Amino acid sequence: MDREFFHGKTVLVMGLGRFGGGVDAAEFAYKAGAKVIVTDLASARQLNDSIKKLEKFPDIEFHLGSHDPADFEQADIVIANPAVLPDNKFLELARRHNKLVTSQINIFFELCPVTIIGITGANGKSTTTALTAHLLENARYEIRDTRYEQVWLSGNIGDRPLLTIVDRISPDDLVVLEISSFQLEQLAQIQRAPKVSLLTNLMPNHLDRYGTFAAYCAAKENIFRLQKPDKGSPAASIFNAEDAFGVKWFEKYKNDAGRVCIRFSADDVTEKIHKAFPLPGRANLSNLAAAITIARQFGVDDGSIIKCLPEFKALPHRLEFIGQIRGVRWFNDSKATTPESAIVALEAFEQPRLIIAGGYDKHLPFERLGEKIAKNARAAILIGRTASKIAAAITACPENKAKVSVVGSLAEAVRLADKLAVSGDVVLLSPACASYDMFENFQQRGREFCRLVRELGA
Repeated sequence: MDREFFHGKTVLVMGLGRFGGGVDAAEFAYKAGAKVIVTDLASARQLNDSIKKLEKFPDIEFHLGSHDPADFEQADIVIANPAVLPDNKFLELARRHNKLVTSQINIFFELCPVTIIGITGANGKSTTTALTAHLLENARYEIRDTRYEQVWLSGNIGDRPLLTIVDRISPDDLVVLEISSFQLEQLAQIQRAPKVSLLTNLMPNHLDRYGTFAAYCAAKENIFRLQKPDKGSPAASIFNAEDAFGVKWFEKYKNDAGRVCIRFSADDVTEKIHKAFPLPGRANLSNLAAAITIARQFGVDDGSIIKCLPEFKALPHRLEFIGQIRGVRWFNDSKATTPESAIVALEAFEQPRLIIAGGYDKHLPFERLGEKIAKNARAAILIGRTASKIAAAITACPENKAKVSVVGSLAEAVRLADKLAVSGDVVLLSPACASYDMFENFQQRGREFCRLVRELGA
């Protein structure tokens, strides 16, 4: 496949979405000379931000609010959003009519001419991906003979295009991608995986889609299962030595021909490097150890790492420090959409903690989170559909020390947290749930939290 493959064809982008993937695919296909149709079940109002990004391409057609079977029968190529289930009836219709069904990530892997570093996991993958790119990029200015030129950061890490940058990537560059389980399912269709693959950790997530933890794990394992040696050099598979699946899969793959298996641990981070690292908590040390493990595969030394680390900032909505108000520190961890990620956030602080949690129900268990809050938080303020489930998990713990409150909105939660917190406390938005019951996405939830907190100090 090359860019010319799309010229003169009708391309149907299924799922414009709110995170940029559909926009990127539509723009790429349009510039490649295709007739582009975008179809999405959401309305124009709901997709307003994404539609605005395509206004400069007036010939793109939008079929919104429903899917028309005729679009799937008549298009030459269907590019499916990762959120679309692989067995979706409209994709099956396209296949029955012998149409090519593909995806943004699959097209990128077909067209990208360089080594791809792929990072996946349940928690920490965005921070690890950004850290890896940060270390590799800064090493270019510290090391004379780096084995690469430019570093490209993309994938499932916010609004960062894949396809509209692919023509700018030269053969001597590196690409660092965050890859979701949904995208790994799509890559399985073309039997491709990154040359360098890393798993941060693996815990239950997206059970509303997969049904079982085993099915979710199978999707994640594609990042290793589909790896192949490239140009005579082995693939690199990197595992967390402190994660049960990291240990299990290291043992499974360590003797494979054409593959090098490597383990990392938070304990690998030296004292000098730790002192230069600004992010809190052992989980972030694990993320750093993972990024360092990758960077060292490309010749990055400790001196370069220590020099650039202080400049690294927490990603938005990931243990993001908002500010201190009347002695209370407020943190936005809206990206924490699983109970395990909220546990990690609680463990990052030693100060008295007040947590705001709750949201859309992904059918994940809350028992461990409830116990952690009961033993380690001074108060829990709960919102959304899962509020009662989390409250029950907390109060079921005989050692519960947390004051538990259920409120009707994020604004109420912030006001109550401000009332309960005293100087020296940490207030943490770490929902442990997706946002879809109250917000369009975790970014909107996080931005609203930041706005509400800043109003407290105004």
